[in-house]
Amino acid sequence: MSIAVPRIVLDTNILVASIGRRSPYRWIFDAVIDSKLVLCVSNEILTEYREIVGRKTNRIVAENLTNFLTSSPSVERFDIYYNFGLIDVDESDNKFVDCAISANADHLVSNDRHFNLLKKIDFPLVSVLTLLEFEVSYRSILSR
Repeated sequence: MSIAVPRIVLDTNILVASIGRRSPYRWIFDAVIDSKLVLCVSNEILTEYREIVGRKTNRIVAENLTNFLTSSPSVERFDIYYNFGLIDVDESDNKFVDCAISANADHLVSNDRHFNLLKKIDFPLVSVLTLLEFEVSYRSILSR
């Protein structure tokens, strides 16, 4: 019996925290590399990843990350056809919510408090975990 590979959407800050080789959260990015996680993205998310990673590191790192994300079998890209607009406080967060819904992701992982609103919404249902909650639930399984 095979276990389903968890499908997740990572808020940009979580992705940035996980890509450094010496990061305590590197296990997340390694799980994507090793196909133990499916990272769900949209074009809008990829654009933000590239912009923020480029700003925090450099253009070469941002390009290498983008190339990996667009070619890895563990990363699935989704076209967003409907914008739910569930988060009013910071509308730019909605790209992650819409992707999680379109991808039928198991979890959206973020430490951003704006996403807490989703815990009170019955439909569409989006499971939001903080980085710590995700780590408690998945690290021992994915690090094997």
